[in-house]
Amino acid sequence: MTNDSLYAVMMAGGVGSRFWPESRRSNPKQLLTLFSSKQLITETADRLKELIPYSRQLVVTNKDQQAGILKAVPGIPAKNVIIEPVGRNTAPCIGLAAIEIDRINPDATMIVLPADHIIKNDNRFRKLLEVAVQYARKTESLVTLGIKPHYPETGYGYIQSGDLIETIDDVDIFNVKTFAEKPNIETAQRFLKSGEFNWNSGMFIWKVSTILQEIEEYMPELFDGLMKIKKAFGKNNEQATIERVYKSLKRRSIDYGIMEHSKKVATLSGDFEWNDVGSWDVIYDLNKNKDAEDNAVINAAESLLINSSGNLVSTKNKKLVAMINVDNLIVIDTGDALMICPRDKSQDVKRFVEELEKKRWDEYL
Repeated sequence: MTNDSLYAVMMAGGVGSRFWPESRRSNPKQLLTLFSSKQLITETADRLKELIPYSRQLVVTNKDQQAGILKAVPGIPAKNVIIEPVGRNTAPCIGLAAIEIDRINPDATMIVLPADHIIKNDNRFRKLLEVAVQYARKTESLVTLGIKPHYPETGYGYIQSGDLIETIDDVDIFNVKTFAEKPNIETAQRFLKSGEFNWNSGMFIWKVSTILQEIEEYMPELFDGLMKIKKAFGKNNEQATIERVYKSLKRRSIDYGIMEHSKKVATLSGDFEWNDVGSWDVIYDLNKNKDAEDNAVINAAESLLINSSGNLVSTKNKKLVAMINVDNLIVIDTGDALMICPRDKSQDVKRFVEELEKKRWDEYL
């Protein structure tokens, strides 16, 4: 699919606090090499480039991460890296990218996706994107990509599919009944059994003009702010205006601000392997190199684990790892920090970051 009006926007402003102490402000989750020699954002950009060349890939991030992102994806022009003055969640982030693309090509279609997800079967992924782009252009819809669930996950939001709208190249497109927040285990089991719910991947496809119209209708304050920024494009006060206006915007997700209200939403089901890699426990689950006692040890010179099972250990500087009579722990050693927690509490790792911020221990952030 070659199309000069198709753009990609990778959202890369988060730190990934659940991956502390590996993930830091200047070396966030999307810059980590968790499963291969490539950083997560590099894998994302490379996965897209058969559809969209680097010249039409944009990244929204912050000043701390700018240099690392340009190094990770050197093919992306520096002008394509959009800097948020402050984090304001996904709706302002997407709006800022939309007016930037609108400046280049008002007829453009944009694919929006996080920069730090794991996706297997790239060909199928690109095929679904092609169908979504075709449908979004034809109907001026907001298309969201759901992921067919394989188990009752409580760490993801869900999308409930409604009626079948259309089938394009054997890909079914549905209305959306509801968006559901992260459920408890009983609700997740009910979602799975119903067959109507997909995981919410946070990936979207729409025309730039369509999303700006929907922001104008459902998030008028955000729209007004974006228009103030747009009016300053190319003027001496452009950067100052972005700084001033963006800091005044409310924190709001695109799901809550637009997708849950719009009457133009459609969804299709992704039948490829996907994971948003949300915690260290996920790294443990996905690790293929466990020993006989299901321990996963990363970057150690040697390991000696006695009467210990189900542990994830990652260390720097090729150290000897020795453990005895401990089970189901996460142990992360980065040289300047050592983090230990039970594997089933890995979602709580972000609390360390919150405490470090309170203590103003910036050297560990």
